[in-house]
Amino acid sequence: MKRLLSFLLITALFACQTPQKESNENRGKIADKAMVVSAHPLASKVGREIMQKGGNAVDAAIATQFALAVVYPGAGNIGGGGFMVSRMADGEIATLDYREKAPLSGGRDMYLDANGDVIPMASVRGHLAAGVPGTVAGLEAAHEKYGKLDWASLVQPAIDLAANGWALTAREARGLNGNRKVFIQYNTVQPDFFLAEEGSEWKEGDIVSIPDLAKTLERIRDNGRDGFYKGETARLIVAEMERGNGLISLKDLEEYTAEWRTPITGNYRGYEFISMPPPSSGGIAIAQLFHAVEPFNLKKMGFHSADAIHLITEAERRAYADRAAHLGDPDFYDVPRDGLIDKNYTGGRMTSFDPNRATPSAEINAGTPAPKESEETTHLSVVDPWGNAVSVTTTLNGGMGSKVFVGGAGFLLNNEMDDFSSKPGTPNMYGLVGGEANAIEPGKRMLSSMTPSIVSKDGKLFMVVGTPGGSTIITSVFQTIINVIDFDMTMQESVSAPRFHHQWLPDVIQTEREAFDSLLIANLKSKGHELRARGTIGRVDAILVLPNGKLEAGADPRGDDTADGY
Repeated sequence: MKRLLSFLLITALFACQTPQKESNENRGKIADKAMVVSAHPLASKVGREIMQKGGNAVDAAIATQFALAVVYPGAGNIGGGGFMVSRMADGEIATLDYREKAPLSGGRDMYLDANGDVIPMASVRGHLAAGVPGTVAGLEAAHEKYGKLDWASLVQPAIDLAANGWALTAREARGLNGNRKVFIQYNTVQPDFFLAEEGSEWKEGDIVSIPDLAKTLERIRDNGRDGFYKGETARLIVAEMERGNGLISLKDLEEYTAEWRTPITGNYRGYEFISMPPPSSGGIAIAQLFHAVEPFNLKKMGFHSADAIHLITEAERRAYADRAAHLGDPDFYDVPRDGLIDKNYTGGRMTSFDPNRATPSAEINAGTPAPKESEETTHLSVVDPWGNAVSVTTTLNGGMGSKVFVGGAGFLLNNEMDDFSSKPGTPNMYGLVGGEANAIEPGKRMLSSMTPSIVSKDGKLFMVVGTPGGSTIITSVFQTIINVIDFDMTMQESVSAPRFHHQWLPDVIQTEREAFDSLLIANLKSKGHELRARGTIGRVDAILVLPNGKLEAGADPRGDDTADGY
């Protein structure tokens, strides 16, 4: 926290930034050829070493993801899912969906009691909260399409970490100690590898190993997706479901597939952005935000000026209102994506914008776009020596997911079912309200806020960016990008800068503590805004291509996030 506060103090000067700096002043780590930024130093090291062995950005992303599944149990995973956005050096772009799915025996009322009310915590903790995992299938699909090194070499570093052990950071030690009681409560087979001895606690530097996870990863190394969705690992998952009254079956696992989707693309002030389509809401929402603020001179308004915050908040509340009504799994619901990202549509949504008055969310409903024409997650960003770029956001949903480990397999299951609308109109754990488009259906993917994104300029790579943060992901990515483009920040300054968030409902601007001074708060309240201070928002990991071709990393000081490159 002390490190974060020091960065927050630095950002008080950002409104007076000079144009983008050629020197290394206030910049993050600089690399000549390649860079990986992730939530853990050991995982970033694995990604860098893979590229030094000749692997490309996709190889590095896969190896980093598997390493995070070991050393970053809060969100790194093989028991969850995610999204990958890629841009190859030749300009080819692609988006891969390996989001979790509802079990085939699930249904829209599975979390409601006899009175039709949502059962507290049923979709958040325990076996029933878990969706069918997608991570392993997604990473194999990415490797089949773009991988350069052999699959086994990408999984082996994670096996070594799980088998030989790794040293806990102070943050990780606190996380394990804080979850001890819920681990004991929700697990049918106690995860002794993460339980400190009775009467003692984990501390920084303690060595942890997970032999069962090493064996699971060996099966994945040797058999690819079949090492997870079939055979011994699948048997262990189903046995865990049976012991804990969960729903995931062998058929759910065998039938799971990752899907290549058509990217969301657009233009903002001459920069091209690429982001994730539904079932992620991120790409459409971030496009709407860009379109909403582009007619205004943010740079002249100034970073974290009352006018800029007011404008961005009004754009955010409209985008999140549309999110609640129109977005869901496109395989089950006809998402009007083309209409939602049309600049004329967004312009129409902003006609009610008043520069002097907040629009109450009660007065904002979802728009009517044209018909279709044709808080625990982790992110990693990679750029390789050839100019290929990958942006990956993956999740267990809440911290440590459902809190359930698969007995004998050594990994956590997600609690992603909470991202569905358990009851349309009822908020989920992040306060997000969903509609019929995101109601639970067997085999359906739940709506997500994950927003892995890539930005280019004049046909050349410019930025790779993404973050965890639940409902705040979209606004954190948006603010990180405009910090560089509109407010002339370095990558590290942008990532470290204090953040704020509005999501339509509840009708409040959430701010990081110490982010706004009393004068700014008073100014915003005079416009009709309600504000609420909270803890940190997001953990952005990003890479910026500098004018000289070198790479600058932005590793978020809010976590153990680390850049590694050469």
